[in-house]
Amino acid sequence: MRETETVMRQDWNKDEIAELFDLPFMELVFRAAEVHRANFDPNEVQLSQLLSVKTGGCAENCGYCSQSAHFDTGLKASRLMTVDTVLAEARKAKDGGAQRFCMGAAWRELKDRDLPALSAMIGGVKAMGLETCATLGMLRPDQAVALKDAGLDYYNHNLDTSAEYYDQVVTTRTYQERLDTLAAVADAGMKTCCGGIMGMGESRADRVSFLHQLTALPSPPDSIPINNLVAIAGTPLGEKAGRDGGISGLEFVRTIAVARIVCPRSMVRLSAGRSEMSEELQALCFLAGANSIFVGDTLLTTPNPQPGTDAHLMRELGLEPMAMHV
Repeated sequence: MRETETVMRQDWNKDEIAELFDLPFMELVFRAAEVHRANFDPNEVQLSQLLSVKTGGCAENCGYCSQSAHFDTGLKASRLMTVDTVLAEARKAKDGGAQRFCMGAAWRELKDRDLPALSAMIGGVKAMGLETCATLGMLRPDQAVALKDAGLDYYNHNLDTSAEYYDQVVTTRTYQERLDTLAAVADAGMKTCCGGIMGMGESRADRVSFLHQLTALPSPPDSIPINNLVAIAGTPLGEKAGRDGGISGLEFVRTIAVARIVCPRSMVRLSAGRSEMSEELQALCFLAGANSIFVGDTLLTTPNPQPGTDAHLMRELGLEPMAMHV
């Protein structure tokens, strides 16, 4: 294997990444598939399940999100779930074939008062033999250490988009604050899960800049969720996508492929928006290097393909659940 196929480079520049995007589609996907095969079994996909453990009422104004208190999306806010309820959901997820269980809370930042309950949830899920992930908003370094000590494997904190387009997405949190949380997670010894949302009106140059930022982090992400915007009524970016049409399927595949090439050893997760994708488009995403999907009926508050649909897709493509390494 060539070194560039197995080592995460941190010296990519934007021009190099832009050149990858500009490759003929077949050439780009072929290169991404080569890199994927050098680092992973191309016929294995990790199955993750995501549970909203605290829904709605978020103080942030992320323009794509149904859970923001700034927008009228018809979503009712709820309190943090009990530990027993979350563990029961995790058990059902494992019984349904999930290998990784993610817990999301609609908060601007984690409050210390919620740490004991969250630590119990994380420890309980970990004890089931599932890989653990959480997304709870901004963290202080000491909170990151506490979550690591509780058994958390990954912490998700998405950049969402490029620094240049960021103020078109959210204004209640700065880009630097997101970077600070990622640094705290890495310093605590946890794996970072950091991705973005495509189809929010950003340009290809923004997608280049976003991926460049991932490669330039002090600790490049171990996990990269690539989401296709789910247009939610009542959200500014959802309504914009409804008017403008979002991102094309082939451009989305290009983004997956470039992510795989510049982050060769990261898990590239085909995340939100799959319910609106054909099996053929999803197959192209896997060919281009995606090796994880979210299973279950919902993804936080947005639709997700039904279990039978995913089982059919896996059979059709000859894909198997990824070997566990918990």
